[in-house]
Amino acid sequence: MFLNLLRTALAQHSNSRSSWLFADSDRIRLIVPAVLLATLLAATGPALAVPSFAIQTGQPCAACHIGAFGPQLTPYGRDFKLHGYTANDGQNHGLPIAFTAQTSFTHTSQPQPGGAAPGFKPNDNFAIDQLSLYYAGQIAPKLGGFIELNYDGVAQQAALNNVDIRYVSEGQVFGQDVLWGVTVNNNPTVQDPWNSTPAWGFPYNRSALAPTPTASTLVDGGLGQRVAGVGVYSLWNDFVYLESDVYKGLAPPALRALGQTPDDSDRTTAFIPYARIALLKDWGDKRHHAEVGAYALSGSVIPGGDQTLGFGVRKSDWAVDATYQYITDPAKVTSDRLSAHATFVHETSRLSSDALDATGALPRHWLDTMRADLSYSFAATVTPSIQYFRTVGTGDVNYWTTPNGSPNSDGMILEVAYVPWGKPDSSFQNMNVRLAVQYVNYFSFDGSRADASRNNHFYFSLWTAVKF
Repeated sequence: MFLNLLRTALAQHSNSRSSWLFADSDRIRLIVPAVLLATLLAATGPALAVPSFAIQTGQPCAACHIGAFGPQLTPYGRDFKLHGYTANDGQNHGLPIAFTAQTSFTHTSQPQPGGAAPGFKPNDNFAIDQLSLYYAGQIAPKLGGFIELNYDGVAQQAALNNVDIRYVSEGQVFGQDVLWGVTVNNNPTVQDPWNSTPAWGFPYNRSALAPTPTASTLVDGGLGQRVAGVGVYSLWNDFVYLESDVYKGLAPPALRALGQTPDDSDRTTAFIPYARIALLKDWGDKRHHAEVGAYALSGSVIPGGDQTLGFGVRKSDWAVDATYQYITDPAKVTSDRLSAHATFVHETSRLSSDALDATGALPRHWLDTMRADLSYSFAATVTPSIQYFRTVGTGDVNYWTTPNGSPNSDGMILEVAYVPWGKPDSSFQNMNVRLAVQYVNYFSFDGSRADASRNNHFYFSLWTAVKF
């Protein structure tokens, strides 16, 4: 039933997106409940952000995720990921296939001239943000994976999204337990088990129909789904985590085959090394968990993916991060949980001589990004969160596409999420939903303080999850 509904909706959406779905608020009010009803009818077992994990382990969503919905991980969730998504309850649950849907409403402080996106109104837009299909769980003994196919309802495009496939094993080194593994993935930091690194960092979903600052570092999403990489990692004595990966940029034919647009962002076909180290500590009967670490990558990119430019920019990112979690009662998956994350990324960019001749830009630039967030989950049901973010860097009108050549932006995000199910005693064990309201407030935006507030926005989202 759901697949028939989806096929019909997408067919109509492709024929007349603006008139059928996004510009007609009355019809979208019917579509959102229809998606929710369809997920209820399709559901066959307990669910979480990737509900096939819950089926495989026999654990409720709250066991792995802060607030009973992903992607923010608990200690159990991090352990599950580090062990290659292979933990299970010994039962045969079939293929680990899962589905999620995200729908939303976005209101910006000021209307956006020309529309928030092609086919959308200048303001007050409803959207089906994403429809995602996952293979998420054990593939074979010691081998598991997380593979996401995604339909972006705003860009109206289907693509292979995040991929993380792992092989794991255990042993001893210097008389202490060691876990080691191999990861194949397509987005630097997507394999990381801490939510202080970019791929799974707060906010865990955000509006695609609201303005966002122009400048960002390469490690902060600049390579997601545009590279393929392989790496090795180890966790020694539950204290030292080490990882080393190498990525290769995908050529335009490969990007198109995977649903990516080759020229819509920086692109590379070079090899890109990535390294990660973290130190961990649990204490107080595992009520407290702390992590401090660092990560880095370096690669040559072509701005905007435009091969006709014939030059590249060398970008090197160095970052530090930290995580702290407090669990009031580790024996209860529904106990209150405090969670805090922070990261700081410093990027240096060096333009080639051809780039200098073609653009007239400065030969070197730097860009710093800082984010810090705090959340508190009440009984794995209501989770308020707050984040401060800041980006500053070298001003250059020939390098940045901002009005005054400045990359500087900063602001705060306030969010409250409500997850009614996903606990052992939930009334509904065959699905999970996450309702959230998010407010983004800019103090400065692309180098301007005077006009920053026009980009402030509310984002209301409904995130559903089921397993087939």
